[in-house]
Amino acid sequence: MSVAEISRRAALGLLAAAPAILHARTGAVAAPAGRFTGVSEAGVHAFKGIRYGLKPERFQPPTAAPTSGETVRAESFAPSAPQAGKLTPTSEDCLFLNLWTPSADAARRPVLVYFHGGAYSGGTVAEAQVEGAQLASRGDVVVVTVNHRLNALGYLYLARLDPRFPTSGNNGQLDLILALQWVQSNISAFGGDPANVTVFGQSGGGAKIATLLSMPRARGLFHKGLTMSGQQVTASGPLNATRRAQAFLDRLNATPAEAARLPVELLTEALAATDPVLGGGVYFGPVLDMEALPRHPFYPDADAAGLGIPLMLGNTVAETRAFFPPSHPKLQGLNWDNLAQRMGPELRIDIKPEWVVQQFRAHDPSLTPEQLFIRATTTGRSWRGQLIEAEERAAASAPAFVYQLDYRNAAHMDDIPLMFGTFGDPADRSMSERMMDALLRFARTGNPGWPAYTLPGRETMIFDAESRVEQNPRAFERELFARVPYIQPGS
Repeated sequence: MSVAEISRRAALGLLAAAPAILHARTGAVAAPAGRFTGVSEAGVHAFKGIRYGLKPERFQPPTAAPTSGETVRAESFAPSAPQAGKLTPTSEDCLFLNLWTPSADAARRPVLVYFHGGAYSGGTVAEAQVEGAQLASRGDVVVVTVNHRLNALGYLYLARLDPRFPTSGNNGQLDLILALQWVQSNISAFGGDPANVTVFGQSGGGAKIATLLSMPRARGLFHKGLTMSGQQVTASGPLNATRRAQAFLDRLNATPAEAARLPVELLTEALAATDPVLGGGVYFGPVLDMEALPRHPFYPDADAAGLGIPLMLGNTVAETRAFFPPSHPKLQGLNWDNLAQRMGPELRIDIKPEWVVQQFRAHDPSLTPEQLFIRATTTGRSWRGQLIEAEERAAASAPAFVYQLDYRNAAHMDDIPLMFGTFGDPADRSMSERMMDALLRFARTGNPGWPAYTLPGRETMIFDAESRVEQNPRAFERELFARVPYIQPGS
């Protein structure tokens, strides 16, 4: 996700959610990690800025925070991870989580842990759109949101360049595992059930969850998962990851050991290095290092280690509207003569774009060039990975419950305020309640309320003004793009 998209998300969050009213400080909660006070917020107890890890040593795995000897005032968000853009405040000391609970009692409520998007390089949970008060209140659940290391600080693979940094390509994932270990050890003190943890995440957050399914250190730390417009069929290969690391170091004009000591501002500036594999800005993401991550999550099949974990897999019907708004240069002056040329690179797969245009026009002559651009790019770059994950799970007879958000021709990120209840338009309340209730039912039972995805049925919940289950939706797009192999960007 680009800096502009992250900024759009932050702006939408601030506009979509009514400002939370903070009331009296809560009584102290005693947990193994220490004593914490929070604040009352929208009828629940909020604890923000709880440290789960010490300030990380750069390019090294995280270290759990020791028990605090003093009562910690967990009343405001901690700094987010350093990243490109204007997000503030940021700090390498960013291993903090936030939680919302109806009561710090012995009720053992389901726990929902949210990982933010941003394509492993940006993003934060320190924003109004993903505050958990509404979800915790509606479902009588505990909601946790997590910040962790991103971009080069969390995913720069240096192991083949300098053996002193063996876990560097997956440290961001190891941060998430450390946060889940904190939840396992402490959540019961906040009214949560450590034996019923559902992880959910949007975009890069969903990809992080798919990756955790194949990380041995994450086993037993969560019991269900929901990915929202985020998938990870394959991780970055170690050779390509090393090429990216070298391109980044060349931009810094530094060795790995020197990069470990440079001011963090220089590292974030160097994120503008050109990716030697994909072009554009350098990609960072989890790496198939055969240690922390010993196999691809969904190649050549769904990892057997994760088949016992029920999954919800969701996408929006027009994902790429978020990346290509009407003012985007690719859409300015778009017509049938230039459509194929402009659209081709955005499909993210090697397919003849003129043929794609021809097939779409024959299938639906009413399409405008802009509508065709959005439909084709949504399928090629966004929906395809989720389809693979759902079909590999179905082939293994493992539960996967698929949804598609059609409501208001939904784009990437449009499901976030609906799933958190932080929408701004009162007209969205009914849609939000349906989506929250599906997530809450899934967290309690492992079934959101519609049939699991099977082959050839491909059962999918269509969330819309009139929600319904459809079999094999968008079959034309699926079959058209299935003619060519899908390679996860960044692999």
